[in-house]
Amino acid sequence: MEELGVAVVGFGWTGRVHTRAYARLPHHHPRLPLRPRLIAVAEDVPGRAGEAAEQFGFATATRDWREVAADPRVRAVSVTAPNFLHRRIGVAMAEAGKHLWIDKPVGLSAEDARAVADAAARAGVQGTVGFHYRNAPAVERARALIAAGEIGTVTHVRIRLFSDYAAHPDSALTRRYERARGGSGVLGDLASHGADLARFLLGDITALIADTAVFVPERARPAGATAGRPLGGGERGTVENEDRGTVENEDYVGCLLRFASGARGVLEACRVSVGERNAYGFEVHGTSGAVFWDFRRMNELAVGRGAAVQDQPVCTVHVGPGDGEFAAFPPGAANATGYDDLLVIEAHRFLRSIAEGTPYGATLADAVRGAVVPDAMAESAASGNRGEL
Repeated sequence: MEELGVAVVGFGWTGRVHTRAYARLPHHHPRLPLRPRLIAVAEDVPGRAGEAAEQFGFATATRDWREVAADPRVRAVSVTAPNFLHRRIGVAMAEAGKHLWIDKPVGLSAEDARAVADAAARAGVQGTVGFHYRNAPAVERARALIAAGEIGTVTHVRIRLFSDYAAHPDSALTRRYERARGGSGVLGDLASHGADLARFLLGDITALIADTAVFVPERARPAGATAGRPLGGGERGTVENEDRGTVENEDYVGCLLRFASGARGVLEACRVSVGERNAYGFEVHGTSGAVFWDFRRMNELAVGRGAAVQDQPVCTVHVGPGDGEFAAFPPGAANATGYDDLLVIEAHRFLRSIAEGTPYGATLADAVRGAVVPDAMAESAASGNRGEL
């Protein structure tokens, strides 16, 4: 088995999950011809890279990602830095010949995503993107059911992504809420996942009309470094500070979709939904059935299909070894897999892409197509007009 030197640039919560995925990959895919070796970690928050190296065993720790780009030992890089750095770091790593596993939405706009994709294409490197909800075995089974016509012709879909991570009015005004560094707020953070799920399940989106809102217009300015989300221990990320600043990007988006197939859809995302914690999922309806998925019950599908149509019964289906990459984890159906497992699947597809020279899973091309949708949502909300994609 050949060793592949990997690095992680940006060591917040997502960087940790990528690192754990690399460490677990040989356990779940022992026949993969590449074994990741943790070479370098880069993080500009003082002390964080050193702590990461000590905890996870990176050979090198640095505050400057440019040292990673120049390191000949590194052949593949996870870019998990803040969104506004994705383009600069992604293009530089591609130009240095490094394969890219980059967090969604790949920059602040479709233009940023396209720049990274073009750089990777010129350099001939692989590019995997963090649209990990499509990796859930239940989602892959839902896609197969839809493609096989098991629910008839799809008529409409509802996709929801509700969370309360920004609901507290005293949570810190981090870069996440700034237009220049956090982009389009919940559009890039959550709605980009929804757009990818919509495309993954039903194909291309051709038109949309959207509305957006900011429900928490001001937040307290933090005194020091912050994490995008609390990392545990009961800390909720609130700060006591009378110095408050303006939230510049969106808390909420509601969007009507039209697909190339003629199907219609509703995509709704909100980061300030009190009472909701990772309430992500979809409902797909067809002319003879329906399929439902809730991320919080990740290994289940609710499926209704048959000849009854009216009063059609719905049953719960538990995914198993024949669905997606489930077989790499538990030995039998109805054993639970979790969020971190989705990243192990993503890491496997990234390294398989490198080993075989063929893209697997969500690619930079998907990132470009996915980024076009939030951009069109923002434009539609600002103009009040329908956007054509």
